[in-house]
Amino acid sequence: MNVQSKQPPPALIAMREDGAVDLRYFNQTGWTAIFNGTETEIGRMVRVEAWDPATGTALVVDPKRGAIRPVTDYEDFSHLEKADQVVAAVPGGGWRAHWKDEGPGNTPLTEQVIAWLITSQGRATAITMDAHGHVDDADSADAFIPPGEELGQE
Repeated sequence: MNVQSKQPPPALIAMREDGAVDLRYFNQTGWTAIFNGTETEIGRMVRVEAWDPATGTALVVDPKRGAIRPVTDYEDFSHLEKADQVVAAVPGGGWRAHWKDEGPGNTPLTEQVIAWLITSQGRATAITMDAHGHVDDADSADAFIPPGEELGQE
């Protein structure tokens, strides 16, 4: 069996500076609110946490007030964008992600897939952990290597 070529997926997971996974593109409602920013607030993406049952308005967390508020309460609210919903996480199953030149000195790099996140659209996103314990998605991998196979093995 040949190594499976990776199809380019949409942006899914971003890493925060502290190394924690920021699931900004995944959430339970399947929607993200986009804010343009103001003179005192930068533009941002915020997860929609729920919907107001009376008005149907998207609700987001206001960390300054410690409350959930309608997006329409914010003067810089722009629009909603569809987000992926994770419906399952399954073990990596022995798969590995391979990059041609992401290792030290632009050498090849192969990392174990520790889990697959499955979305409501049926997409699977590989999650890997590097030698330092940093967790990230494998969206930029050049290939995925099936269990028991080696790179380039027929």
